[in-house]
Amino acid sequence: MFTFNYAEGATLFSAWGMWFVIFAGLFVFNEFARRWKWAGFFSFAILPIVLTIIWATVLKDVTYTDWFHLAKVYSATAGCIGFWCIRHLERKDRLTGEVKWRLADNKIALCFPPLILAINILEAVARDIEVGASFWLINSGAIEGEVIGVMGGPWNFMNATAGILNIITITGWFGIVIRKQTQKDKSRDMLWPDMLWFWIIAYDLWNFTYTYNCIPTHSWYAGFALLLAPTLCAFTVGKGAWLQHRAQTLAIWCMFAQTFPAFQDVGKFVVTSTYNPTIYTVIGVLALGSNALVFIYMIYKIRKTKKNPYKGELYSDNKRYKEVEAMAE
Repeated sequence: MFTFNYAEGATLFSAWGMWFVIFAGLFVFNEFARRWKWAGFFSFAILPIVLTIIWATVLKDVTYTDWFHLAKVYSATAGCIGFWCIRHLERKDRLTGEVKWRLADNKIALCFPPLILAINILEAVARDIEVGASFWLINSGAIEGEVIGVMGGPWNFMNATAGILNIITITGWFGIVIRKQTQKDKSRDMLWPDMLWFWIIAYDLWNFTYTYNCIPTHSWYAGFALLLAPTLCAFTVGKGAWLQHRAQTLAIWCMFAQTFPAFQDVGKFVVTSTYNPTIYTVIGVLALGSNALVFIYMIYKIRKTKKNPYKGELYSDNKRYKEVEAMAE
């Protein structure tokens, strides 16, 4: 599946060692950004402005300038800013301290998280289709954002279909709530009880396949490590807030990649694809199959409960749903 850059003096330990550094760095950064209100504001409002100036000046001949990388960094950052606002914007009575208004109670505002998620998925779906149509069963050679090249094929269209199914199965749009503060955790995470483990796993399989299809030189880090960090957080210390963790780790990774593009493109830490059609096909089938199963399960639940999966919560009888709901304010 992967080829390590032994020509540059790399070893298997080099690639795995850096993978763990990236994984741990993303996990720790996410904890920093989510635990304190000021840390989130600095990370996703101040830092991107400073970096944008640097990309447009000092690094203008180095950083990525193709539409996809730019769309990804700014859409991920926009998501983080929106989620920060939902978590923290409120108005209190000056005398009593009682909360009079919260953005988290606004139904229109609660449409933002699923919409920004769907937009991010659609960006990748469009890129999968573009690669499949442009480089059918041939290696593209060096292109912007992928120094070694991509190889298109039916797997791109399987994965694009998986991405569309992944969007369709986003349920419980208005069920987002805020985590109550405790002595151990004052993060006020944006919880989404209806976004359960099976959807997250299907998303991870689809997104890893996208990275392997369209940015194979980056998929070892931007696929494998970047997907595992928010998923682990969502299943441990930050239960129920996967989308928030995903957006935050994606945004900081995109900022890092824009600032240091050579890290993934040259040198001993580069890990590339083997460009094996069988492997492309297998992971494409896994991505499509997992998302098809989630879609079938969603249809089953709709018929059984007679619920609208977008206006209400579809999986409210699920044990994991109840665990997350109990953590809300």
